[in-house]
Amino acid sequence: MAICNLDLPSQVTGLSLGSPEQLAGELAITVANALRAAIDTRGSAVLVVSGGRSPVAFFERLCGQTLDWSKVTISLADERFVPVSHADSNEGLVRVHLLKGEAASARFLGLYQSAPNLEEAARLADAALAELGVIDVLVLGMGEDGHTASLFPGSPNLEKALSATCSQRCLPMQAPSVPRQRLSLTLPVLAGAHLTLLAVQGLAKLATLADALAGDDVAAMPIRAFLRRPLEIHWCP
Repeated sequence: MAICNLDLPSQVTGLSLGSPEQLAGELAITVANALRAAIDTRGSAVLVVSGGRSPVAFFERLCGQTLDWSKVTISLADERFVPVSHADSNEGLVRVHLLKGEAASARFLGLYQSAPNLEEAARLADAALAELGVIDVLVLGMGEDGHTASLFPGSPNLEKALSATCSQRCLPMQAPSVPRQRLSLTLPVLAGAHLTLLAVQGLAKLATLADALAGDDVAAMPIRAFLRRPLEIHWCP
């Protein structure tokens, strides 16, 4: 069922689910099917996911999907500049909720690097991401301020990260909430994904999405950069 009251561009499709559990299940099936197709075509697949607490149910459903996980590389759209053992680590979340069972055989390429400062960590992550290759499936989330990944409105590096000519794969970013120091993939890397999915829950974020669709200022709401290219939105109330 289409997402109610949203006038979506022709290249964007929307699916309305009844509950967070249904959203997690449908998202897991969609991602697994796309990964299987990539493995069948090229012999391998690349999945990039977002962190935070919202994707936990999706991770739990995805790891139970049947596919050749040994041929899948998983990475993150963004990361917090905290050790993997920290409660706020996106990598830690993925390792606990996704990289288990058969899915534990997937290769994981993390963004966090132990470094004296955020800038050096971003430089090291940028070098490591040379091994990532083109993203087959990208799963994004969205904040009520219109940010996605760690592309936050007002972040000092936002303009560079959103530039189509940005040569860096990862940049240091600043969030308005703790932990403020973040690492984010840049738009050229994210926009190169073969399939981009956006998972959104709740009426507040539906209103944010409507605001994003109604305007053009990408810096004010970075999610707009993805609403002007092929995108599948999964939403539940």
